[in-house]
Amino acid sequence: MSIIQCGRFRLDLSRPRVMAIINLTDDSFSGDGLQGDVSAALRSAEQALGQGADMLDIGAESSRPGAEPVPEEQELERVLRFIEQARGWNVPLSVDTMKPAVMRAALAAGADMINDINAFRAPGAIEAVAGSRAGLCVMHMQGEPRTMQHDPRYDDVVEEVRRFLGQRVQALQAAGVASERIVLDPGFGFGKRVEHNYALLRELECFRADGFAVLAGLSRKSMLGAVTGRGVAERMPASVAAALIAVQRGADIVRVHDVGPTCDAIRIWQAVRGMS
Repeated sequence: MSIIQCGRFRLDLSRPRVMAIINLTDDSFSGDGLQGDVSAALRSAEQALGQGADMLDIGAESSRPGAEPVPEEQELERVLRFIEQARGWNVPLSVDTMKPAVMRAALAAGADMINDINAFRAPGAIEAVAGSRAGLCVMHMQGEPRTMQHDPRYDDVVEEVRRFLGQRVQALQAAGVASERIVLDPGFGFGKRVEHNYALLRELECFRADGFAVLAGLSRKSMLGAVTGRGVAERMPASVAAALIAVQRGADIVRVHDVGPTCDAIRIWQAVRGMS
């Protein structure tokens, strides 16, 4: 997939795209939650754009293991205030939410993508997004954030994740969603053991087999700490390495905290390949 329809934008994927994580949450696993401070989030977003980010992903509800849901009104207030301020920037705005009401309001306010870790399974979620032109990121998660890491099990994690994502694509297409709007995310760290995550990264290219764009979000996750022995605050080098490996294995978009170092690594990779 060389192009995705992303709201106001038709995003060229002939080169990898970097999506900056902007956390308006109170309890982000990565320690970068901005406690709902929209002004701080806007400053963080501007810094990310200056470092080379191609997209912004705004989230106001933590999806870390064990996270409790955020009241809908609070999530709406934080997300909409950010979109109102950033809507005039020439950059795709993605909103990370599982709630259909937040999806509808975010799209009405000008969001260009909805990134749903629940794969648009909530009642009304598909209806909330189908009639828009927004990009839709469909992620695999076993269980829910509160329970997903209790005891995840698979017979064949790659095949099971592929099958699940294929079923969700069919549900979206049945509602009239064009293929060029759909992005697949295998959901690193969401109901997976360390070995499951590395199996998915190893076989990431298979998720492109049906022609859909692929997003990989590995930044600062525990799978990196399990190998390096480093805490969240010390995982930047591993995060950059993981993002670059994901790109080499077919990721069209990488979702990251450390934008500048990731962009630098991708530029070097592109230079070696003779890409501009």
